[in-house]
Amino acid sequence: MNPLLVSSTEASTGKTAVALALARHAADEGKSVGYMKPKGTRLQSAVGKTLDQDPMLAREILDLDEQMHEMEPIVYSPTFVQEAVRGREDRDALHESVTDNYERIAEDKDAVVVEGAGEYRTGGIIDLTDPDLADLLDARVLLLSNYDEPADLDDVLAAADAFGDRLGGVLFNGVSDDEFDELTEDVIPFLAERDVTVYGAIPQVQELSGVTVGELADELGADVLTSDAPTDAYVERFLVGAMGRDAALSGFRRAREAAVITGGDRSDIQTAALGAPGIKCLLLTGGHRPSGAVVGRAEEAGKPILLVQGDTRTTIDRAESVIRSGRTRDPETVERMGELLADAVDLGAVLALGD
Repeated sequence: MNPLLVSSTEASTGKTAVALALARHAADEGKSVGYMKPKGTRLQSAVGKTLDQDPMLAREILDLDEQMHEMEPIVYSPTFVQEAVRGREDRDALHESVTDNYERIAEDKDAVVVEGAGEYRTGGIIDLTDPDLADLLDARVLLLSNYDEPADLDDVLAAADAFGDRLGGVLFNGVSDDEFDELTEDVIPFLAERDVTVYGAIPQVQELSGVTVGELADELGADVLTSDAPTDAYVERFLVGAMGRDAALSGFRRAREAAVITGGDRSDIQTAALGAPGIKCLLLTGGHRPSGAVVGRAEEAGKPILLVQGDTRTTIDRAESVIRSGRTRDPETVERMGELLADAVDLGAVLALGD
């Protein structure tokens, strides 16, 4: 048995949802399934320890008995990275810890799904990128990628080259209706000519690709300044309003399902954002309340205004973290991904990579 390593070209491709949905499908087929995420990157503090949320979710969904330190032997935190750069982490010992814990997890299992880090290159400072991990565990690889434009194939081909013969194939996730025809007619044949197998494409589904404005406000501890604007719209991405009004308006008009992050004193940017149909809310920083005119316009447009005390840079980092974690934070999300996989992909062929 070879483990199935689920990797990705970039962060926020739905990797955890796909990995756990595949593991759940195998379990439903009567197989004994293990899960491991050797490099914990989606970190939160719990009971005095910093741990990755994904193995916690895996334990719940797959009813696993393994301990967190077995499923996640390396906590790839900023502190760990700093210590590794200073030469205070033993590379060989880390690799041995990964293999020892994998062997314990794989014992008596019919299949093991291994989840990669945020993106396939993470871990290079300890020689444990996802391609390194695939070699270490003798794994076969399913590579996830988003697809917005043909230039995204540069990342896919670079990853395919890095994984070499261990790459089983590629799965595109979160593909919009506008891009499906191009993906089917041009991209998949192009990759086939490069000997890269594509298992399929999962359509973009709103509840898996973002969080609601209300959820965003709760996670950030933001004040909602608009009383009548609904907060059930979905936000999938953020735009930073730090340019002039004309340049901002041009960018905002092209945006989809976006929140604009800007200072509370930038009424020109706020007004421009409220006039763009793809902008779902304003996220104002620095604790500066906008003018009454801006709040009134937001009420009329039905677009909430959220206010936080933090600076713009910190708010961007926190908001992006909310978006990333929002994709896979409960069993219902994994169940929905399982349905999408069953409709779009030959699950048997994907899981056979680990046979």
